[in-house]
Amino acid sequence: MNRPLRYGMVGGGEDAFIGAVHRHAMALDHRFAFTAGALSSTPEKAKRSAHALRLPNDRGYESWQAMLEGELALPEDERIELVSIVTPNHVHYPVAKAFAEAGFHVVSDKPLVHTSDQASDLERIVRERGIVFGVTYNYTGYPLVKEMRRLVREGRIGAVRKVVVGYHQGWLATKLEDEGAKQAEWRTDPERSGAAGAIGDIGSHAENLVSTVTGLELEAICADLTTFVPGRRLDDDGNLLLRFQGGAKGVLIASQVEIGHENDLVLQVYGETGSLRWHQENPNELWYAPLDQPVQLLRRSNPYLGPEAAAVTRIPAGHPEGYLEAFANVYGEIAAAIHRHAAGSGADGDYPTVADGARGVRFIETTVASAASDAKWTPFPSASA
Repeated sequence: MNRPLRYGMVGGGEDAFIGAVHRHAMALDHRFAFTAGALSSTPEKAKRSAHALRLPNDRGYESWQAMLEGELALPEDERIELVSIVTPNHVHYPVAKAFAEAGFHVVSDKPLVHTSDQASDLERIVRERGIVFGVTYNYTGYPLVKEMRRLVREGRIGAVRKVVVGYHQGWLATKLEDEGAKQAEWRTDPERSGAAGAIGDIGSHAENLVSTVTGLELEAICADLTTFVPGRRLDDDGNLLLRFQGGAKGVLIASQVEIGHENDLVLQVYGETGSLRWHQENPNELWYAPLDQPVQLLRRSNPYLGPEAAAVTRIPAGHPEGYLEAFANVYGEIAAAIHRHAAGSGADGDYPTVADGARGVRFIETTVASAASDAKWTPFPSASA
């Protein structure tokens, strides 16, 4: 169970942001061994990136197709066991489909794919091949997000009445995509990003956080998407009203033009007997307000927290843990699931699955449809639809 898993990465080479984050997170607990990579869509850059990251010459591939072929040609005890996909969105589906069909475990960045048909196809392949498939909704890995989920699920704030989630950024307040900014270029390009801009990039994180913590299921969405920056082809600001099954209501904001905000993700959950508030930029604290009692400030790595939070806490109270550790927690759960899978005991675990990724795709599609509709309130499709 403690043996590091051999993994290959697609994307994440020179000038990439998120690939390095994934590699650092995967290295944190020694659960993974970086073994192979197809680190760029440009063959020369792929080979150069592999050399810079000290991959063996024969395991630094010029394309993901070459990596799939090369790894399948190796003995099973030498080839990679997992592929991590950290490319722009349009590459997720073909890579995930090919490696999953070949029997490799898969981790994909979010949003999972461009369309719900593609998402359903991946769900089918995962069922048929029986593999582990994780999606890196990394904010679910924070200890106090797990504690927030426990308090909600155990009824500590009563039945949920209202959820307010906001993901506020300001980095796209100007047309950076015209200035050679790589991260802005592909995120604002419909061919690569998909049908949505901010709502797909960060709004999907907000949706997943709400679902993970509350367990509420969406019933309908009323969305107002705006492109404030002239000439931009995708939304850079989204304001949504949410209706959940059972009667709870919600507000979701996802904006990348709110000047002064960096990565300001805030989740507030209001119930019949209390409320909870968590702020990603101050992730080691959870605000808890029971009805008619003093407001409590819960802090990471204290004995009053539940076992789920304790299990993903590494260092004592007062020593902050953050973004990389949360990423590592998601990967750690995926590693444990892969080991259980190898032992024949299933692939369940506390990590975002392909089903969570598929729901995120339906969320994006429904939001875009609502914003384009005169009726506005657009029913949310079920997983079986």
